[in-house]
Amino acid sequence: MNAPIENTDIHTLIQTYRKAVMAKDIDVLMGLYADNIVSFDAVKALQFKGKAAYRAHWQECMTHCPGPHTFDFHQLNVVSAPDMAFAHWLAHCAGTDDEGQAKGCWMRVTAGYQRVGGHWRIVHEHWSAPFDMMSGAALFELQP
Repeated sequence: MNAPIENTDIHTLIQTYRKAVMAKDIDVLMGLYADNIVSFDAVKALQFKGKAAYRAHWQECMTHCPGPHTFDFHQLNVVSAPDMAFAHWLAHCAGTDDEGQAKGCWMRVTAGYQRVGGHWRIVHEHWSAPFDMMSGAALFELQP
């Protein structure tokens, strides 16, 4: 059975997103977001509202890992309708610091998409890491 065109379009958007992050191409990356993006990123703030706030966050994140990035997606699941879609997956995120050391972990990702002006855009994004309730420590060593 063939996937609906919307599902294929979302898969293409997700791959473009992944490649833009690995290439550190903020302009391509930000072009994928709706102007009113709301992101619950795992880093720094409780939430980011709007493209300008999220662009500044992405730019800061990119400076922490000046070397190559790893941004691998596993167990991708997309559900789509004509003008709305959502996806979830596990992401292995790693970056190389200025000393050449790769640091990374597995994260959980959920994203919401909406067709805006005829184009699919990311309208919501949520990145998280599980944590131990007793210690409050993030569980970065977990594997899928």
